[in-house]
Amino acid sequence: MIKAIGSQDSLARVSAPASPSGYRAEIDGLRALAVVAVILNHIDERLLPSGYLGVDVFFVISGFVITASLTRRPAHSLGELLLDFYSRRLKRLVPALLLFVLVVAVLACLVIPRPHTALRTGISALFGFSNIYLHGQATDYFGTATKLNPFTHTWSLGVEEQYYLLFPLVAWLTGFARPGAGGQRNLFAVMSVASLASLIAFVQLYPTQQAAAYFLMPPRLWEMGAGCLLFCAGGVWPAAARGLGRLPPLAAVLGLVGVMLLPLAWAVPATVAAVVLTTLLIASLRQGTAAHRLLSGPALVQVGLISYSLYLWHWGVLSLSRWTIGLHWWSLPFQIGLMVLLSVASYRWVEKPLRQASWAPRRDRTIAIGVGGLAAGAGLLIGVDNLPPFSLYAGRNPIPAGMGVESLVDPYRVAGAAGTWQGSPCVLANDGEAAKTIAIEACTLGDFATARHRVLVVGNSFSASFAGAFDELVANDDYAVTITSAWAASPVGNFAALGGSGPFAATNRAYWNRVVPALVAQLRPGDWVFLVNDMVMFSPPSQGPGSRLILQTLREGLSDFSADLARRDVRLAVLNGLPFAREANCHPASAVPQWFSPFGGPCLMPGRTESLRRRQPLDNLLTELEKRGTLQVVDLFDLFCPGGACTYRSADGQILYRDEHSHPSRQAVRLAAPVIRDVLTSSPKGASPP
Repeated sequence: MIKAIGSQDSLARVSAPASPSGYRAEIDGLRALAVVAVILNHIDERLLPSGYLGVDVFFVISGFVITASLTRRPAHSLGELLLDFYSRRLKRLVPALLLFVLVVAVLACLVIPRPHTALRTGISALFGFSNIYLHGQATDYFGTATKLNPFTHTWSLGVEEQYYLLFPLVAWLTGFARPGAGGQRNLFAVMSVASLASLIAFVQLYPTQQAAAYFLMPPRLWEMGAGCLLFCAGGVWPAAARGLGRLPPLAAVLGLVGVMLLPLAWAVPATVAAVVLTTLLIASLRQGTAAHRLLSGPALVQVGLISYSLYLWHWGVLSLSRWTIGLHWWSLPFQIGLMVLLSVASYRWVEKPLRQASWAPRRDRTIAIGVGGLAAGAGLLIGVDNLPPFSLYAGRNPIPAGMGVESLVDPYRVAGAAGTWQGSPCVLANDGEAAKTIAIEACTLGDFATARHRVLVVGNSFSASFAGAFDELVANDDYAVTITSAWAASPVGNFAALGGSGPFAATNRAYWNRVVPALVAQLRPGDWVFLVNDMVMFSPPSQGPGSRLILQTLREGLSDFSADLARRDVRLAVLNGLPFAREANCHPASAVPQWFSPFGGPCLMPGRTESLRRRQPLDNLLTELEKRGTLQVVDLFDLFCPGGACTYRSADGQILYRDEHSHPSRQAVRLAAPVIRDVLTSSPKGASPP
């Protein structure tokens, strides 16, 4: 979160002289550079690949600011400290945030078909825990893409507000916030230990639990702790503080710019470098240096003053633009102008006057007013969130039944045939269901006991979406089809054997080690196992050593699984990779031309040529295994990419996807059924037709 600085919350002196109030204009200039870096990164990552580190710059500044503010307002009791601290925080943060969330939420409802995730993020942002909500979304198999959520950026506000809950208590207990208590050394010691532990957590978590390292406060505390430690260094290590003050600040500025040019793959060292360089820069900024003159220039200072409002509004403009006209070279000047206009208006007429105004004669009443305003805003959004779907949507919604993630577990039966696929009993939906048993009688279309052949469908959520693809097999070919699924399951069992610690790791292991073998054991000679997975993990935008390694792992897994099945005379079919519709994160309603998205809106997936290029290594692998007799390939690519494009609608206008996660719609599955039937009724080489 970005916090504008004024005379009430200014920086104490480290090296550069400050005004009598403690205000240092060059810090506002640093804020300006940071917010510009963030905006450039959010417009297009290619402009500044690590520009997102501007947020980390703000974390350091925030830790420094908060520590400095407590020295100017010592309290005689803990209650006095908390009332003063939280009343000032609410006056500074709530007005602009509440205005932004309410305005953008209403606009979002007009152009986002299902704004539930956006509204819930906005509600949680009002109370400072949107980072926790977004962490849950990031670990949710059906989570919404962050670029299309207009409140994603409020995660940083949540991190800071959670830090604010703890820091005044630490400052009081260490004696730092008490008059004459001399707790600077105590605070330095406590924050050193806490920051070191936080840094270790960040470095350890990032490779395996990136969402936790990114969104949650404990792995981020060290960044605000760096600012706190810098402020305390002058009293604890005066010689070290003087040494830092003699460093060339321009070198730190150039270093920060260089770090922000690093690719995303360098995220951990780049984050550490950005925090260290920001700390050194604040410590070394002094009058007379080129860096001081640069950062205290009037234009940068003015941008720094509106940086909080600018941070809030820039993402709202970008996100809603992606839902409507998109981001284009010709539209960016207008979109940037709108960001600035909204930010200036918010700062001049909401943020600044309400921060300086007296809300109530007592600080506890000020807090009550602030919390009451947040509660009222949240109540309004909760009411909107509970309206019927599409009730505020300004576009057309020609979407048939059977759409949305929830439809994946709708029960299904084939007319005139035995058996019903009951949905939820056939799915392992989370790690809490790792011990769940999938019963054939609850998950089979047709009569498993008497059928001429049986098909066991195995896969992630995509297997559930194909429940309607087997009507002819069941009704006319005397097949029984048992459909099972585990959300986020790997495409073959050896991936589960490799371990992992993701949110679905236990489910994946249980599915492949226990559930699938138990079901395979009930198949008979001539039966099939059909692996259904979107296979997107094997077709990244660019191939490298990592992608080649997982392709080799897939090759080995399919070969071993096929060999195991062959010993039972059971055959293996595999669904080839589908188009990359999930990358567009597009609800089906948004794929329909809308008046407010004349240039296509957010539904821009890679085209046919690019998709085939990305899929080529996977296609080569599966084709090779098919020629060896290891498996049969089911390829539906031409259905989803008719002509020269990959689209959300078939050649005859039918909607091909049921949700923004690219699960095929019921209409698409019916179109795919003949292709699937041709494979599953084919004869082994050298054999007579069944």
